[in-house]
Amino acid sequence: MTTVLITGASSGLGAAFARGFAAKGCDLILVARDKDRLEAVAERLRAVRGVAVEVLPADLLDPAQCDAVAARLADPARPVDMLVNNAGFGLPAPFPYSPVEDEERMLELLVRVPLRLTHAAVPGMRERRRGAVLNVSSVAGLLPTGTYGAAKAWLTAFSESLRVDLAPYGVRVLAVVPGFTRTEFQERAGMDVSALRDALWLEPEAVVTRALRDLALGRPVSVTGWRYRVYAQAVRHLPRGVVARRMARTRRAPGGV
Repeated sequence: MTTVLITGASSGLGAAFARGFAAKGCDLILVARDKDRLEAVAERLRAVRGVAVEVLPADLLDPAQCDAVAARLADPARPVDMLVNNAGFGLPAPFPYSPVEDEERMLELLVRVPLRLTHAAVPGMRERRRGAVLNVSSVAGLLPTGTYGAAKAWLTAFSESLRVDLAPYGVRVLAVVPGFTRTEFQERAGMDVSALRDALWLEPEAVVTRALRDLALGRPVSVTGWRYRVYAQAVRHLPRGVVARRMARTRRAPGGV
């Protein structure tokens, strides 16, 4: 039986990944801070899909709790076959208008935590010569879009590099690069997205379906929706200086400064 550990699994894309893997008969380990919400997700999956679901409440920004999740990933007696690094958050104001402590926390969760958990999971996968790591990045990482985009750009580059390194051992690595997705992410970040057209929004299930298909096909990056795939191709050929200036105009400081 395949066992999948998913971070940020209490809602949004994390919960959608849990449903997607459960539909394939995988056992799950769900990680998030909110134990009650995790238990609710777990109960539904056990009842509907009949899979085993382990709940592992953890604040991944707490070093001891992050270490506990890493230890679970590295436990040879209870092997984890797949890791989905999904936990994350954004900030409403551009750098340096957000408190530096918030910037550091975001960088920690988007960069150091996936690095730490992947480092814990990979040795066992490599030894067993099978496994997969899915890193949930963002189209924000394709362009100069502030510190959130910079962190996501790192995660995509990390995934593509790791994929090459682990291919000889039968371990797959996929960067999942969604656009605007209907989750709690924007609300929690305090972002005003009211001006976005409906056509730009993705459903979490669509992102997960595409990601699992791309993982099976051995692709390095998964982008959902034809608009975002065209966007991803186009930005590779745009002058970076022009793009940076245009993106800077969209990231106004509080008060319009």
